[in-house]
Amino acid sequence: MSPPHSQLSEAYIQDSFHSYLKSSLTQAKAERLLDADILSSAQSDLMITGPALCLYFAALRCTTNPPSVPLPRHKKNSQPMELSYENCPPAFVSFLRVWSNTVPAIQALAPELQHDLARMICNLEPLVTPLQPALNGIAADLRAVAIEISQRRSFQDRYASDLQAALDSGTTPASPGSKRAAFVPPPVYDASPVSSAASSPHSSPRSSLDGHSAQGSPQYANHNLPPQSPSFLSPGSAASVSSGFPPRSPSPQILAPNSPAIEFIRETLYASLADALDRQPSLRALLKSDPPRAYFASVAFAVLDVATSAMTPDGAVIGVLGAHLTLAQCPPELRPFMAELAAIGRAAHELAEADDEVAMRAAQRGEEIPLTRMDRVRTMLEEGVGCGADRRAREEGRRSVEGRAVSFTNRINALSLGMTRLKAFRERQGDVFKVLAGIGA
Repeated sequence: MSPPHSQLSEAYIQDSFHSYLKSSLTQAKAERLLDADILSSAQSDLMITGPALCLYFAALRCTTNPPSVPLPRHKKNSQPMELSYENCPPAFVSFLRVWSNTVPAIQALAPELQHDLARMICNLEPLVTPLQPALNGIAADLRAVAIEISQRRSFQDRYASDLQAALDSGTTPASPGSKRAAFVPPPVYDASPVSSAASSPHSSPRSSLDGHSAQGSPQYANHNLPPQSPSFLSPGSAASVSSGFPPRSPSPQILAPNSPAIEFIRETLYASLADALDRQPSLRALLKSDPPRAYFASVAFAVLDVATSAMTPDGAVIGVLGAHLTLAQCPPELRPFMAELAAIGRAAHELAEADDEVAMRAAQRGEEIPLTRMDRVRTMLEEGVGCGADRRAREEGRRSVEGRAVSFTNRINALSLGMTRLKAFRERQGDVFKVLAGIGA
């Protein structure tokens, strides 16, 4: 056994995680939380459900305080080992921190509520009524960590075999109707020379940017969209690289009024990246130290920007040409994206109004104005769910038991992931990488 404080390798933790992931998916199948049709599908939310279930079952197995993860023995004669803060690789510390904060709450639940939590992770309705509000916050935290795990290339490359192991459990290869996992890893993030020099394979949990969608988005990332025309914005010119991105109202030659709806939405979002970088100056520094995270965070901020400033009350998008794209004008496969974008905008305004009320009450009492939920959302979008977990734990009395900030962050990230894995977005992604690399250089 390794000395208690020697750091474990990332490869060792990855092997252990996937060992547990296979058993977690198999157990979920046995308990009918997931069926063979779901396990064999390419549903984007399955990328989140699997890791979240693994974290849930690990919390049930935990027997230490502070919480640590018992690791599987790779050899029969190996000494037992646990993952703790003392031996955790730096890349996984934020995951461990968030998970450990959920362990006491999960273990304190009655068995029927623990089962309901597992059902919620799997997008099933809870059985106990009325719904226990605390379950929402726990599920949000587990799924938030799962979102980040799902973006790791090492996870994506092995997930199909994890799913297949669960599908094969209780069957034989010759069984009638045996199913095969349909999941295929997304394309590898290929940074430009500028950004790749600043990045390493382990610089971020987000080593692939085309990770699959997450909480609240199982439907809208699974459609086969029609071929899109190759009309792109052109960020490769000297002017566009120096300034970052085209302004919100580019010339009609850049995006024709009759461009397909997917291009209209795509260019509206990508044009908002400039606003994201202006409003979050720290993203520019992140472009140098961690380009993959900076890109994904920028897209998430662009989603939030468009949802809050470019949506009309009836759910239309005011695009880069000042034209409106209505829900009725969208092809059916894009309408869930549009509807979710509008819903995010409404939820953001509700959170902002609630933050204003809290601030006014604090000011009237002469108290310090607390950190707003929207501030927490922005921090988590940029730094990941593990940021400030210790502070959130200390401020538990001020934190919503429903985990609204975490849930809302998950929702934005889910839409960002769902959109960026579409063909039309991936086609433009290379150009956007070049622009971001020029800004961060």
